[in-house]
Amino acid sequence: MMLSPLNNLHKTGEFGDLDNGETIVNIREIKNINIFQIVKYKNSSKKVSDLSIDQLNLPSALNVSSNKETRVLWMGPDNWLVFSEKDIANELFNNFNTSDFAVTDLSHSRAIIELEGQMVKEVIKKGCPINIEDLKKNQTSNSIFHNITVTIDIIDTKPYKLRLIVLRSFGESFYHSISDSCLEFGYRSI
Repeated sequence: MMLSPLNNLHKTGEFGDLDNGETIVNIREIKNINIFQIVKYKNSSKKVSDLSIDQLNLPSALNVSSNKETRVLWMGPDNWLVFSEKDIANELFNNFNTSDFAVTDLSHSRAIIELEGQMVKEVIKKGCPINIEDLKKNQTSNSIFHNITVTIDIIDTKPYKLRLIVLRSFGESFYHSISDSCLEFGYRSI
């Protein structure tokens, strides 16, 4: 098992302005998750509407398909990211043939931070130009946070919960930026 991107950095505890009680943001590192990128080749005649992953359809623009263990994020035309707690490699390589799709294992190339709480949107607004208010549950977008490229995955809106996905090499810098943005509201590192 590979060490998580934030292994030496993410410590449990409470930090920042804890007098706010209900505005505390929960921060959690998501680790030991399988991540795959699926890209459909331009010359492929395969219909993506006929395909599924863990019984989930491939989502359309800015949307996410999900169940309890797997999330499929639309990343661009004919391009998806799959996050799963299950070992889905065999399913992907069997269902997405190499003449129509490129399937790439990215499992150890990303750092994922999950934020939960009523002030999460305010944290995002501190470093991200995207209008976070426009994103709804099970939607996704790519943007930047303090000049670090980030994928935003909205998991829920009641309570507000999202995942921020960055390249592993930016994980520590990104974690410092996010945790610093949370200090005003107080945060609980889980």
